[in-house]
Amino acid sequence: MPRYFFHTRLAGDVVRDDEGIELRDPDQAWQVARATIRELLADDGQSPQLMSASLEVTDTSGDVVLEFPFSEALLDDDAFVTNFPRKH
Repeated sequence: MPRYFFHTRLAGDVVRDDEGIELRDPDQAWQVARATIRELLADDGQSPQLMSASLEVTDTSGDVVLEFPFSEALLDDDAFVTNFPRKH
C-alpha cells in the first residue's frame, strides 16, 4: 500500500509529517485528512487561525496528492457545522 504524509500549513509555517501512514489510495487519504482536520477543530475550535490552515498530503516521492483547507472540512456536513464550537 502507498504511504501518505500529512503536513500542516499554518500562517507560513509547515509542521511536517515524517512518518506518514499507509493507505489504499488518494480517496482514503482524503477521508483521513478530513477526519484529522475535524478532530483538530473539535479539540481546539476556539482558535480562529486554524480556519486558515490546510493539510498538504504528499506521497513518498514528495508529490502533492491533495491540499485540504481546514475550512472545507466543515462545508458538507450540516451536523458537524451545527455542533462546531464557535466563538461569539
